[in-house]
Formats: sequence, structure tokens, C-alpha cells
Amino acid sequence: MRCQHDMPFGARLDKGGVTFRLWAPAARMAEVALARGSAAPELHPAEADAEGWWECHVSHATAGTPYHWRIDGKQLVPDPASRQNPEGPHGPSCVVDPRQFEWDSGWNGRPWHDTVLYELHVGTFTPEGTFDAAAQRLQHLVDTGITAVELMPVAAFAGRFGWGYDGVLPYAPHDAYGTPDELKHFVQQAHRLGLMVFLDVVYNHFGPEGNYLPLYAPGFFSKTRGSPWGAAINFDGPESAQVREFFIHNALYWVQEFRFDGLRLDAVHAIHDDSTMHVLQELSDRVRKATHGRHVHLVLENEDNGYVHLAPAPQPGRFDGQWNDDFHHVLHVALTGETQRYYHDYGDAPMDLLARCLTHGMLFEGARRREGGAREVVQAAPPQPLWALVNFAHNHDQVGNRARGERLAQLVPREASALPTLLALLTPAIPMLFFGEEWGAPEPFLYFADWEGELRRAVREGRRREFGHGSAADLPDPCSSETFDASRPDPAHARTPAGRERLAEVRAALAARRKWITPRQPLLLTGKHSSQRIGARGLAVQWRYSDGRMLALELNLGPETLQVEPQHLGSVEAQLVFAHRCPPDTPRGTWPAWSARWTLGEEITL
Repeated sequence: MRCQHDMPFGARLDKGGVTFRLWAPAARMAEVALARGSAAPELHPAEADAEGWWECHVSHATAGTPYHWRIDGKQLVPDPASRQNPEGPHGPSCVVDPRQFEWDSGWNGRPWHDTVLYELHVGTFTPEGTFDAAAQRLQHLVDTGITAVELMPVAAFAGRFGWGYDGVLPYAPHDAYGTPDELKHFVQQAHRLGLMVFLDVVYNHFGPEGNYLPLYAPGFFSKTRGSPWGAAINFDGPESAQVREFFIHNALYWVQEFRFDGLRLDAVHAIHDDSTMHVLQELSDRVRKATHGRHVHLVLENEDNGYVHLAPAPQPGRFDGQWNDDFHHVLHVALTGETQRYYHDYGDAPMDLLARCLTHGMLFEGARRREGGAREVVQAAPPQPLWALVNFAHNHDQVGNRARGERLAQLVPREASALPTLLALLTPAIPMLFFGEEWGAPEPFLYFADWEGELRRAVREGRRREFGHGSAADLPDPCSSETFDASRPDPAHARTPAGRERLAEVRAALAARRKWITPRQPLLLTGKHSSQRIGARGLAVQWRYSDGRMLALELNLGPETLQVEPQHLGSVEAQLVFAHRCPPDTPRGTWPAWSARWTLGEEITL
């Protein structure tokens, strides 16, 4: 099986060579410039239509031909729809034949309720930092109980290393990670092992280096709206039709040509669109139609906690899930007591907020954040379908946006270090692990970006201002390769006694989820769950199903043993699902320090 996504831009192979198309309405002249090493490029003039589309056919171009576009006889620029840019975004693009890769047939994905996500950064997942090296580690994830890998963005960005959220060529995999075919091999290997693969995509901005679009297509950017990264993307103004197509085709490209099983759309709260059909709705509608018969999942990050794009089942125009930052934030505050920046809204009665989060999902609805973190408006969100939310104790943002990139295990008592992970894994929400979390990786995950010159200085100074440090020596240098290397979890830790113990417990928790929770997801009710506070640090939580059964959690998030009244113990006759720091001989009603116990049984009113 061979897969190619047809799109109205970029380079397309045909029987008589290659046809190149570029939307450049601000250009007075455009030429395809075939690279010839140190010699002057071979120039081929393109013709434009009334809408600013330039087209050129080169009969002797083939797969592997390097090329630029030359704008107005001066500036060489990469193809913004380049499938490959082997020398980075300042170098030439490369013609790719997407049909040379042979896919296995028969893989159609897995349903959403099967999902157990594992977020990883390709550059630091292995010492080599490549797609091929990452493919060699997939069996470990299967053995752990993971069902879906989520790659942080892989679109080409400037420099050798970075998080990927500053991509400038959305169709081209970052050259340091490998070729397009090597990324396809990674996806195919995952499928052969029964793993889905999700990709994090960024449709709210372009990176600050290597973005040539303002030179010849300024219509990509709004003239009236801004974003945290500069001018907002133009999804609803003049010339927005071509901009919408560019990003929607990008989503279609990844799920069709690379056979990804899901996309996670970064920071959609920064996408502004007053069109009759919002670009997110149109994107979902077209992805659903293009992948009919496959399980392809669409996930949002939405800091404003809006939930209008979610649906309880896959639907055109809607999304399957959304990251639930509230779960992470309130759990973090309850365990650490930190209330600065975006933890500000969770410092008042965090145990009560955690209880509500476990039963209702998101805590605050439609509340934008002010600069510095606190929300402008705080109002309670109605109960959400828990299976539409993604819960996590760690992710790239919540670890990497700390001054020193500490994981939560480095911030809480050792006895409490496993609880955040287990709580993320054993709720009815979709769980996500951050790479290395399964063995309790002690390494940080720091912010790193391989910037040069003025941008390098600005990023360094911005980090010092953000975290209130007076000198560069106080913080890891975000532009240093040492910072990049320090963010790589060492699998050798999984072979230490502490690492083996943590990994075994995570595997057991996921086995319990697979047996007791996942099969019951279609029966989960919404708005019928409940919780009770037990002393200062205890919670009893009850999740209810349509067949009358109940999943109960008994949680002691503190250092003292709790004695609990029978009415807070759930079903009398219940099957033990999982227990942490709660030995089998523990008397019923005694909750040891830092313990959790899950049971499933018939609900009985006591």
C-alpha cells in the first residue's frame, strides 16, 4: 500500500518531471531555483494567476532534486510546503516521492477509549535523537502497557535542537531526526506492535527564525489580532481561504501520507476565527471524511478550558479529547503547596478542587489567563465527559517551563512520588505519561532552543526575567547543547532497584486499567459521580456506570494514617482493582500515609 496526499501547493512528481506551486501574492516575480552545489542555481520562471498562485513545471526534476523559490529576483526561500529540507529551513527544499514507501495493509487504529498516551521528544528520547533509534525503543512501551505514542512537534525548525513548537516548515520533518521515510518507518513499526502514533501540530504561529512567509505571503498573518508569539495566523480575514487550506491540508497530510492515528493541536486558545465555520470545525470535518473507516483521533490543548469542540463520540467537526491542565495543576498544588504563576487559582482548598476535578473533569470554564498566570474570570465548569479529557501528572510544559525542569518526583516526599502518576493512570479519563516517568526518571526536562545572535540573547534574558534570577549562572542556558543533553532520561535508571520498582508498579497499574477500567468506558455516566473529603488530606471518590456498578477510590494524600467511617468506603462487596502502599492485611477503614486503593463493585447505600 502506497500513500500520497494531494495538495494544491508544494512539489508534485508527475510523468514528465515535477510541477512546483507556491502561493505568493506579494511577489512581483517568482522562479524555481534548482540548487547546483556551489554553482549558481538553475532558474525556471513561474507564471502567476489572479489569486497569487505561481506555478512552474520542470521536466528534468526528479525525486531528490534540491530547490528553492527565488522571490523578485533576489531572495532564495524554501518551499513552505516542503516535504523535506535536509539542511534546515534556510537551505534548499528537496523533491520527495511519497509513494516510494510501502505501507502494511490492515492497520485501522484503536478506539479512543483504548488510549494510554506516552508523550516523548524525539531528540532526547534516545542518545541518537532520531526516528530510527526511537523505533528500537517501542517494544518497551508495549511491555509497559502504552497504547499510543505522542510525538512532540517534528516540523522543521531552525537550529540543531529545540522543543519543536517553533517550526517554520510544517510539512517537513526536522532534518536532525531523520528523513520522511524514516518517520514513516517509525509509524509503521509502532503499528506492527499495536501502538497508535499521535503527532503534536502547531497551527497558531510560526517560529521566529526561518519564516520567510511575510516576504511574499503576508496574508498568512492577521493585521488586527496578535498572539503570544507575534501576529496571529489569519484564519478569517482577507486572503484567509488560502491560509486555512494550508493548515487543513497539513492535518490531512500527516494522517494520510504518514498514517498517523491522531493529532494533538497545540494551544488552540491562540487561534482566532470569526468565520461562519471555525477552522477547527472545518479541519475536523475534513479529517473525519478523509480517514473514514480508520480510528483517527483529534485532541486539543485549550488553556481557556472551552469544551464546545468536544463530543462524546467521533463526529465530523468535533474533537475526541482535550488536555486537562486542571488535573495537573490542582494535584501539583495539593502535593507541593506552590501557588505562583498559573498555580494561583488552585491554592484555595486544593483538596476540594482535586475532588471536583476527579468527578467533574475541568474546574474552570472559558476563563482566559492574564499575563503571569492567574485567570481573568474564575467560574465553575459543568461536569464534562471524563473520557474526553486527558489527565497527566507530567508533560513537556509543566516540567520544562520550570526554571530547572524538575519532575514532580523531585518536589515531593519520596513516599508520595508514585501517587501522581498512579492517579493519572487510574481514573476514567484518558491517561498520559511523559517519557521516563514510567521508571521515575530523575533527569530534568529543560527548555532548550538552539538560537543564535540577538534571538539567543533575548531568550536568555527572558528566562532570567521570568524566574527572577539575576545572573546567567543561576539558570541552565536554554541555548546550550549541555542543557539539551541534560534533558535526556537515562534508561539505565529503569534497571536500578528504585527504577525497577516504579516500572513494575506502573505496568501493574496499566494492566489493572486494561482489565477493569478500559472495557467499562462506554458505560461511564456523566454528572453522576461524587466525592467526600476525609480529614485534611483524604478523599473518597465514586465513579458510576450505567449498569449500577461503581469504581471507588480511597486516597490519602498526606503523611498521617487516616481512620475512615464505613459510609465512605464504597461497596461492601467489591473487587480490588489496584492498591498503592496499602498491603492486603490493612484493616478496612484504615488508610495508610500516601496510599490509594481502587475497587469496583455494586453500589450499596450504607
